[in-house]
Amino acid sequence: MSAWLDRLRRWTVWPMLWKEFLQLRRDRLTFALMTGLPAIQLVLFGYAIQTDVRRLPTVVVDESRTSESRALVQVLQNTDNFRVITRVSDRADAKRWIERGAARVALVIPPDYQRNIRGGHTGVAQLLIDAADPQSSGAAIAGAQLAAQARGAQLLAQRYQLRSPVEIRVRPWYNPAQRSATFIVPGIVGILLTITMTLITSTAIVRERERGTLEQLIVTPIGKSSLMLGKLVPFVMVGYVQMSVILLLGVLFFGIPVRGNLALLYALALVFIVASLGVGLLISTVARSQAQAMQLSFFFMLPNILLSGYIFPRAAMPEPAQWLGLLLPLTFFLDILRGVLLKGVG
Repeated sequence: MSAWLDRLRRWTVWPMLWKEFLQLRRDRLTFALMTGLPAIQLVLFGYAIQTDVRRLPTVVVDESRTSESRALVQVLQNTDNFRVITRVSDRADAKRWIERGAARVALVIPPDYQRNIRGGHTGVAQLLIDAADPQSSGAAIAGAQLAAQARGAQLLAQRYQLRSPVEIRVRPWYNPAQRSATFIVPGIVGILLTITMTLITSTAIVRERERGTLEQLIVTPIGKSSLMLGKLVPFVMVGYVQMSVILLLGVLFFGIPVRGNLALLYALALVFIVASLGVGLLISTVARSQAQAMQLSFFFMLPNILLSGYIFPRAAMPEPAQWLGLLLPLTFFLDILRGVLLKGVG
């Protein structure tokens, strides 16, 4: 036992670790940026990135001016997809509102709308949508269809005392309020760890080469494994600090649930952090300058953001893109984050 402890004490990795910790201690600005910037980005992205489109500015052209037309407008607003900002006189005025970006949707109710309903025919209204943004237009179309079904069911119930013969009761799990932050914020943990871990290690060897200290490291009596561990271990600790700060802020500011075992999450995060650091070290050995290292790091990070499932569902991607996504550590870490935090899986 004493021989093993003596060998551990003489391990050549300790001087390298001491050097890296001293460098981190002296470069306090970099350490502050590595821990403080992720917190700022989390708050910014968590509030700014919203995938659920609500309260689209809407203008109304009510040529009917009846109780039925007012009921339709009210049902449309009750979906929470539309926010009526004004009423205009005709279609040309509604078009001008949409063209200058003041409104995204225009509801046009024709003069014979109530007369058709009272006469047993279908009351037809038109929804003009600015479809330049597909996500917003999709939300408007879904909201319009929901409003039409709701109003149609109300009229049938009033006139014929009929109830719907089929009812599907939906019970959403894990995110019942359908909040974007609940889905987005856990993914930000993986995104920020990928960015910072890859960037700081991709410049590690290059920085030693540019400063002229790489030759000194080569002639020192330490092995390759000690050199690599000495470079990696301090940044593993920085990664855990970042992860803890982001999770704490996510719970405090966005109410992110923590249903699973945090110890399990931290243990699995070690694999992801080491993988990201390894990619950074690989880039660092290939690049010849810090500028090249940063460019290669960004080249690696963009597929991580686009193909990992953080923004776009992987099921909607073509199969070759899904295969590429399987080569990225972030693809699996996002499943781990959302599974442990939101679902409580083991």
